[in-house]
Amino acid sequence: MPRLFIFGLGYTAKHLAHKISGNGWQIDATGSDGAVDFGDREAVQAHLARADAVLSSVPPADGSDPVLDRYESALAGKWLAYLSSTGVYGDADGAWVDEHAPTGTGRRTARAQCDARWMDLGARVFRLPGIYGPGRSALDKVREGSAHRIDMPGQVFSRIHVEDIVSGIEAALRHDAPPGAYNLADDLPASHNAVTEEACRLLGAVPPPLQTMDEAGLSPMARGFYAENRRVANGKAKRVLGWEPRFPTYREGLAAIMARA
Repeated sequence: MPRLFIFGLGYTAKHLAHKISGNGWQIDATGSDGAVDFGDREAVQAHLARADAVLSSVPPADGSDPVLDRYESALAGKWLAYLSSTGVYGDADGAWVDEHAPTGTGRRTARAQCDARWMDLGARVFRLPGIYGPGRSALDKVREGSAHRIDMPGQVFSRIHVEDIVSGIEAALRHDAPPGAYNLADDLPASHNAVTEEACRLLGAVPPPLQTMDEAGLSPMARGFYAENRRVANGKAKRVLGWEPRFPTYREGLAAIMARA
């Protein structure tokens, strides 16, 4: 039975673990829901020695990568994957970006540096836009009363359903994909407002009013989100991994979440 070791059993990694454990993989992981203590060097190294593949979903901390800072020497010879962010591309003024676009120019400088370190190790680096799925979508925001619409014409984002991230990583494992960067994004970049409006339509709710960022009281982190405008191309993942998103737009993704509720 092949073994996958996961650093950081967060939202996306949990979905991956659940899916591939049912397909014959043994999963070991660190994180709040993992059984391995990240700080226990001896235990982590013992699990890494037995692992066939390693995936890290651990974000930068203090400008550096905690996993590589502590365990890089134990990763040699392993099939490696890293969950990165399309934030490494910075602002593209609404233009399309692919894996050849420059990185490190936006607000995610530390993420771009970690992304590059994993690339240098020969990892498959999955660059992810806004992640949504069950329990984490515009539907939840509308139900909670925390949804908003910001008056910023022309502002668009890409996004990805968590199940489509899982299927992309599965495809990379199955086909032993070559190292490098892969954008996993849906086929329809759209405004945050459009997604909120669709969630309201599905729930029979009245869309929140258009507001400025000041009127909405957005946090500095949320303001940073709106400071970047880009469309993320997914052609390489489709071509090299044979991957196709099950939810090519937010409409199918939200409808599926709604159907399961």
